[in-house]
Amino acid sequence: MIYYFIGIKGSGMASLAEVMFDLGYNVMGSDKSEHFFTEDGLVKKGIKILEFNKDNIKEGMTIIQGNAFNDEHEEVIRAHELNLKIYTYQEMIAKLTDDTKLIAISGCHGKTTTTTMMSKVFENVGINYLIGDGSGHAKKGNEYFALEACEFKRHFLSYNPYIAVITNVELDHTDYYKDLNDVMDAFTTFANKARKYVVMCGDDENTRKLKVNKPILYYGLNDNNDVTLKNIKIDSESTTADVYIKNEKYETLTFPFVGNHLLLNALAVISVCYLENIDKEEVKNQVKKIEHAKRRFIEEAFMSNIIIDDYAHHPTEVKVTIEAARQKYKDRYLVAIFKAHTKSRVKYFHKEFADALSLADKAYVMEIGEDRKEVGYDDVSAQDILKDIKNGEFIDIASANKLLQYKNSVLLFMSSKDIYVLENEYKRLASETKI
Repeated sequence: MIYYFIGIKGSGMASLAEVMFDLGYNVMGSDKSEHFFTEDGLVKKGIKILEFNKDNIKEGMTIIQGNAFNDEHEEVIRAHELNLKIYTYQEMIAKLTDDTKLIAISGCHGKTTTTTMMSKVFENVGINYLIGDGSGHAKKGNEYFALEACEFKRHFLSYNPYIAVITNVELDHTDYYKDLNDVMDAFTTFANKARKYVVMCGDDENTRKLKVNKPILYYGLNDNNDVTLKNIKIDSESTTADVYIKNEKYETLTFPFVGNHLLLNALAVISVCYLENIDKEEVKNQVKKIEHAKRRFIEEAFMSNIIIDDYAHHPTEVKVTIEAARQKYKDRYLVAIFKAHTKSRVKYFHKEFADALSLADKAYVMEIGEDRKEVGYDDVSAQDILKDIKNGEFIDIASANKLLQYKNSVLLFMSSKDIYVLENEYKRLASETKI
């Protein structure tokens, strides 16, 4: 039987396709022709990718329909005509994970990075993982399954977690959620589905307000958490600290990164290790090997500058990413370049975006892209953000040469999608002019 993915290059869909391939399923799928970074893993594994065409859909296939595609898509229509079995992305994941020790990692920010860290620290224990950056891996017989569980449209309520992790709770996806109370209701339901424990960031005031009826382990940098850090020492590339759990020293660990938001993500992983009695030496050794997720604070030395590529697309993410860059590169001029991809998010958070971007020495904003068609937001534009930035300026591909003036600086590119086009144009111009 062929499992056919409609929208196989989607960040979650690509990961799921890789997982199912590893488990021995016959997998293929379709998408648009342009290259997207998530397809690299698919190509490496030899998973067939076609361009959208209704004739791709054949008798006997089982369909996984990407959430970005509705029932009017030509391949979905054809699947219904052939009366094929159709799963949503989250339905297929639930089917695969119901018999595993599922560690479902949710939260408005940090879930991709936390799931990536979990996959590394549990590597020798034996863990399958599905990360929303196009990364997926599985091996038959692995007891654990780490899953990035997205709250959009309450999709994470499809899962039955063994341990539920919540990194934070904040208003987002304003085209779906009515208000913060609506978001908190979803996370409360998610937490109470946990079969064993709930692990939550206690530094986040909204997680503390969730009405959870399962055992909770709180982690954070504040002293009122069950799992916390003391004696933190930071150098240019790493952080060393003593981990304390329930007021007793657990271990001294070295984390190969700088930034409080990353430390919080790592504490979530350590909390799960503690609950599952993972050997301390194993944890200590694996924490040292943690790597960034795809498009999460990826650093590159380019000529005299440092280029950082990051997925930040919510004001809180933009803020903590800029703060991390500032913390690591204290003596460099910091330039933030941002592109939003959801007009509804900009409409609700334009001032918060501006405040976050104002933390940089200079900020550039591109015009808003469109993740999906949104009705009623035609009047929303990049200018809604720019008007409140202290030192802000519009930029597009045609004006990429604005970035050539910066030397010995940090250029921080932030977007959930295609800001790499601007980054590549800047690199091309800089290489030609040898700036």
